[in-house]
Amino acid sequence: MPAKDLLLAIDCGTQSVKAMAFDVQGNMQGIVKIPFDPPYHCPQPGWAEQDPRYYWRCLCQATQKLFQERSIPKERIAGVSLTTQRATVVNLDNKGRPLRPAILWLDQRRTQGLKPIGGWWGLLFFLAGLRPTVAYIQSEAEANWIKNHQPELWANTHKFLLLSGYLSFMLIEKYLDSVGCQVGYIPFDYKRLCWARDWDWKWQLPIRREMLPELVSPGGIMGEITARAAGETGIPKGTPLIAAAADKACEVLGSGSLESSVGCISYGTTATINVTHKKYLEPVRLIPAYPAAVPGYRSLEVQIFRGYWMVSWFKREFGHPERLEAERLGLEAEALFDRLVGEVPPGSMGLVLQPYWSPGIRFPGPEAKGCIIGFGDVHTRSHFYRAMLEGLAYGLLEGKERIERKTGVPIGEIRVSGGGSQSRSAMQVTADICNLPTCRPRLYETSGLGAAICAAVGLGFFPSHKEAVEAMTQVGEGFDPIPANHKLYRALYERVYKRIYSRLKPLYKEIKDITGYPSL
Repeated sequence: MPAKDLLLAIDCGTQSVKAMAFDVQGNMQGIVKIPFDPPYHCPQPGWAEQDPRYYWRCLCQATQKLFQERSIPKERIAGVSLTTQRATVVNLDNKGRPLRPAILWLDQRRTQGLKPIGGWWGLLFFLAGLRPTVAYIQSEAEANWIKNHQPELWANTHKFLLLSGYLSFMLIEKYLDSVGCQVGYIPFDYKRLCWARDWDWKWQLPIRREMLPELVSPGGIMGEITARAAGETGIPKGTPLIAAAADKACEVLGSGSLESSVGCISYGTTATINVTHKKYLEPVRLIPAYPAAVPGYRSLEVQIFRGYWMVSWFKREFGHPERLEAERLGLEAEALFDRLVGEVPPGSMGLVLQPYWSPGIRFPGPEAKGCIIGFGDVHTRSHFYRAMLEGLAYGLLEGKERIERKTGVPIGEIRVSGGGSQSRSAMQVTADICNLPTCRPRLYETSGLGAAICAAVGLGFFPSHKEAVEAMTQVGEGFDPIPANHKLYRALYERVYKRIYSRLKPLYKEIKDITGYPSL
């Protein structure tokens, strides 16, 4: 019999699902990407929903094509691991069937008029000045919206799962999920890395404990692929499913960032900066440190909600010439945008952008809006595009400084994952603004590689995540900061960028009061 020496990683993101086969040295042996068309539906403005069964069908298509079209021998698959987008929720009935479309993490609906948290928790939040933040969290929780607007459906909900839990159920027919996937408005204890204790205020959500899955630590075996799942996916029946983590946590692992001195930037739909840390620390107060892809560790994170999404927006609104040329050349339009960056000097001739297109909970705050200042008649769309990259890097530098203050550990190097890592201009801007050596991993698919690392540990190929990371990850091209560029960027960051939000915050509140947008 052939040796079982390949790892199957499934990455179900916001835009697509990918099936990838890796060997135990971290080399990708094959990949199939199935785009979601459309990625989500918007029944009303600000909503984002998708049929959970559509995710499953696309997953099955990806794995079948991996075996059939990429000639990956399925008999060599030693195990499967799964990573998904975070905070997307699915309601199932008592037969495991979806009751409604999944509500994605991008969804902006809110529940108004909820009763404030009471008792001593309410008093504690009042004394700490956190009642508005907690009220915002309550209004954002999908469970509250479904309970209030679809009460019969909520009453028939047998299980309330994250997307990772739903897809795991489809693979092994058990209600299990990874500890590393628990990111969302659910009663999870991020300090203890388990479901919250009975007295925790999070249970004031309408979620009951029996509606949630059992949890398995990253690297733990969750179950085996069932006969039904094998027939639909092509994965051999009995193949073990090993717990991995959410996509951002797997990106950090796949980039080789296991130390608090190594910052991992993800230029994805949401832009983030993360470090892995043993202790529970909150870089932004009341925003938890999420579970890492390593058991017992946390991923300290600061995020810009609509991060590299702005590139897609720019391509749609202003990138028509590049889109046409890219179609002619058979390239991605983003590959041509680097030319725009090269047309203007660092600092974009004073055009400074703050990338808060979507509000945060506490960083920057629920009233925040995007801002561009310094516009003059010399500025073109090239200046705007460069200012966009610079603004994202400024925002993540601010996050880096928050993380360093919490951990007491200086970040000495940056690893960059996600779509933006493929842009040499974005990489150089990041290095210059952070004034740190910045590299991208040798392998672009860091989220899938991180999931494969968890599988390799769970199957016993390596005794620990540390040894697996050392064997399976490699650093790729590096970018050193240019001193003259950093000097200019530092002045703009300290004297302009960091002052923008506090100066405009009162005006953002006035805009909300006058227009009602965004509704809080």
